[in-house]
Amino acid sequence: MLACVASEALTGLVGHAVDVEADVAAAAPSFSIVGLPDAAVQESRERVRAAIVNSSFEFPSRRITVNLAPADLRKEGPSFDLPVALALLEATGQLTRKAPPAPGRRVLAAVGELGLDGGVRPVTGVLAIAEGLRRHGAAGLILPQANAAEAALVGGLNVYAVRHLREAAAVLACGGEGVTPAAHPDVGALLDEAPAPDADWSDIAGQRHVKRALEVAVAGAHNVLLCGPPGAGKTMFARRLPGVMPPMTLDEAIAVTRVHSVAGLLPTGSGLVTRRPLRAPHHSISSVGLVGGGATPRPGEVSLAHLGVLFLDEFPEFRLTALEGLRQPLEDGDVTISRALVSVRFPARIMLVAAMNPCPCGYLGDRERDCVCPAYRVRHYRERLSGPLLDRIDLRVEVPRLSPGERRTIDAEETSGVVRARVTTARRRQLARLAGTGAYANAHMTVRHLRRLCTLEPAATTLLDRAYERLRLSARACDRIVKVAQTIADLAGAESISAAHIGESLSYRSANHGVLHG
Repeated sequence: MLACVASEALTGLVGHAVDVEADVAAAAPSFSIVGLPDAAVQESRERVRAAIVNSSFEFPSRRITVNLAPADLRKEGPSFDLPVALALLEATGQLTRKAPPAPGRRVLAAVGELGLDGGVRPVTGVLAIAEGLRRHGAAGLILPQANAAEAALVGGLNVYAVRHLREAAAVLACGGEGVTPAAHPDVGALLDEAPAPDADWSDIAGQRHVKRALEVAVAGAHNVLLCGPPGAGKTMFARRLPGVMPPMTLDEAIAVTRVHSVAGLLPTGSGLVTRRPLRAPHHSISSVGLVGGGATPRPGEVSLAHLGVLFLDEFPEFRLTALEGLRQPLEDGDVTISRALVSVRFPARIMLVAAMNPCPCGYLGDRERDCVCPAYRVRHYRERLSGPLLDRIDLRVEVPRLSPGERRTIDAEETSGVVRARVTTARRRQLARLAGTGAYANAHMTVRHLRRLCTLEPAATTLLDRAYERLRLSARACDRIVKVAQTIADLAGAESISAAHIGESLSYRSANHGVLHG
């Protein structure tokens, strides 16, 4: 007897419709799965066998063939356990649907991992799977209880949460009739209830120029490089940046949730990521871990930081291949990973915050401690950062050691909420100007956007031309200077870019001792 249960396979963040076909024939007992399954799918034979038996169903002692169609699409992970078991139960007559599948009819799909006791365990990538099923016209989705909140974010798709194989079989048999689907959450309320940051901007004493530079960077989503001695506060600043970034919109929250779901980083029972991500990988990370990839392409840290902050401390200590792999994502806002059989794209719209010491010992130019590094070591340390990579960093800021007086000014510092209000106002101006372009911040403007949307006053143009010649800037560097100047103008509420805005933007392109020149 033949049976078919709908399911979904993921390639990166894109769902593809899969028909799980089961045929049970009167022949020598065997159990085979075909259709390009990976090792996890092949191992489902043992999980399905035990789950069916321990759920008080009968496992057939016949030849069982399970086909995952289309056969030329790679199937990965344990999410096919549940549809395979349901297809077997239907093929053996232990499950009879109230309305059998027919061509053109909207059907129920199923995903989930099975425990040996028949329990249904959560799987990854459910948000992308649910979006794919809605796109393919499915009526509903049977899935693990722990994934219900995530799938319920997708409107137009009934979500049936189950804890056990017997529950899943009952839902499939009745087609969902009489079963209450999971309620779609009030996403607006979820975003409003986002927890407050653990650390506040007011925790940092002094450093007025650094705070100003980072406010500009956050307002325009610009990349920034912090340079200073150990203990000057570089990490403190980076850790507090998500708290001064604009609140996430619904589309942004879903985009971040989609990536984290595929990576398996959503907490159990959590449906929506409501805070902008902050990723801070160790400098020993590989290129694949940072940018993404692997035999089965997975998102790297640059994608997990999508619409948030990627903080790279000890920037020159990262592997050269890993750092150079950042060049394309920083320019394009996404990562494309190509393999022999598949090519996937992961989003990577990040604000890069890098931190480094001015030299290997960390005290070059410090006013209290002398540097002990030979000149050749300082030169070698700086050369680990290539010119093309530095050219993609908009602001380069020195973070000096605090003076005794600055350490005592903490009570007068602005809070994260005050800074976030200014940043949000500036971002709204950008969104209005960039409407219809696909960009949401000044850092993401193309050359065409710059020419069409940014207005430079004559004095500003003259100053920029002079800087281009004297500082030997690249064309890309000039464009980025204009983008930062436009952000400064947005913070000031100005309609055009003045010479003062260009001047402040230029001041962020260099620092003392030549450490950050480019």
